[in-house]
Amino acid sequence: MRKIILTLIVSTLLQSISSSQIKVKIDVTSNSVKENENIFIAGNLPQFGEWSPNKVPLMKVDAFLWSMTFELNKGDFIEFKFTKGDWNSEALTDDKLVPSNHKLTVANDTTLYFKINYWKDEYKINIPDTITGKFVHFKNFDAKEIQDRDIIVWLPPDYNPFDGKRYPVLYMHDGQNIFNPATSSLGFDWRIDEIADSLIRINEIPSLIVVGIYNSGRRFYEYSNTAEGKKYAQFLVNELKPFVDNNFKTLPDRNNTFVAGSSMGGLISFILGWEYPEIFSRMICVSPAFKIRNVDYVSAVKEYSGAKKDLKIYIDNGGLGLEAELQNGIDEMLEALSAKGYKLNYDILWIKDSNAEHNEIAWSKRAPIFLKFLFDKI
Repeated sequence: MRKIILTLIVSTLLQSISSSQIKVKIDVTSNSVKENENIFIAGNLPQFGEWSPNKVPLMKVDAFLWSMTFELNKGDFIEFKFTKGDWNSEALTDDKLVPSNHKLTVANDTTLYFKINYWKDEYKINIPDTITGKFVHFKNFDAKEIQDRDIIVWLPPDYNPFDGKRYPVLYMHDGQNIFNPATSSLGFDWRIDEIADSLIRINEIPSLIVVGIYNSGRRFYEYSNTAEGKKYAQFLVNELKPFVDNNFKTLPDRNNTFVAGSSMGGLISFILGWEYPEIFSRMICVSPAFKIRNVDYVSAVKEYSGAKKDLKIYIDNGGLGLEAELQNGIDEMLEALSAKGYKLNYDILWIKDSNAEHNEIAWSKRAPIFLKFLFDKI
C-alpha cells in the first residue's frame, strides 16, 4: 500500500513539474546564410547562452529554416537576438539597423517566427567610428595566462606628456563598449569619452585617465569568481596596471586607482576591489550580477571575518527585464555589506532607476553619477 501511495505522490509531483514547463518554439528563416554558416540565439537565460553569441546554435531544418524548442518556466522574462557566431554578424532589421532585443514574458506554449533578410557582416552599418579626445590603442596586448586583448587608454583633454601633472586612473571592463559605438557589441557605447571630457572641462570632476580592457569569448568565466576570474584579476593587477603606470603619467597609489564595469563586469569590479583593496580604493558596480543563477559572490562577503576594508562602493541597477532578476542579489549584497559595517550614503552609494533596462544606453545615462562618485562630487 505504501508503495502505491508513494508512486502516486511521485507521479503527481512529476506532473506538476511538467505542467509548469512552457514550450517556446523559435523558427527563423533566412535566405542569406551561407552553407557553412549557422544561426545562433543569444539571450539572457542559460538556455540562450547568457548572451554568448556562439554558444547555442539553432537546428537547421532545411536550406532556409532554423528552429529550436525551449522548455521554460511560466513567468520567465526572456530577451534574445540572433547571430551567425559573433556580434559582428548579428541579425539586422529590414532597415539594416541593429535591432533592440526581442522580448517575451512566457505565459503559454507558443511559436515565434522571425525572418532575417540582413546580417551585420554583409552590410556596412551607419555607426560612427569615433572616440572623443586623445587615446592610445594597444592591439592584442600580450597577457601571460589569459587571452591577449585590445586595450584603449583614454587621456584627459589637458594631458601633456611634457609637464609634471599626474592623473588618477579608472580601469573599465568590456572596453570595446565604453568609448566607440562602432566597436560596441550592440551598436551603442557608454559614451565615457564624451561624458568624462565634458565633466572635466566644466570642472565637475578632476582630469583622469580611463583604461578600457576589451573582453574575450571567455567573458563570463573571466568576470566571475572562478579560476579564470582570478587569472584575469592577476592580469589587471600584475601586468596591465604596471604597464599603464610605467607608460603614462598616473597617480599609481590606491587612492587614485578605481575599477568599473557592468553586469558580470560589475561583479568582477567588486571582486577586484574586495580582494585587492591595497590596489583599488573605489569600485563602480553597474547592474552587477552579484548573485544570480550559478553566480554567487554574496556568500564570499558574508564569510569574510577580517577587519572592515577601506573601500567606497557604487552600486546601481534598473528595474526592467534582467535588471529585475539582478535585484535579489543586489539586495543581499547590500545587506551583507551592512552587516560588515558599510553604511549607505557613506561607504556605499546605491542608485536605482526602476524604468531602466540592461544595456549600454541605460548605463550611459548613469555614467555622470558614478564618475562624480569617484571624487565625492555627488
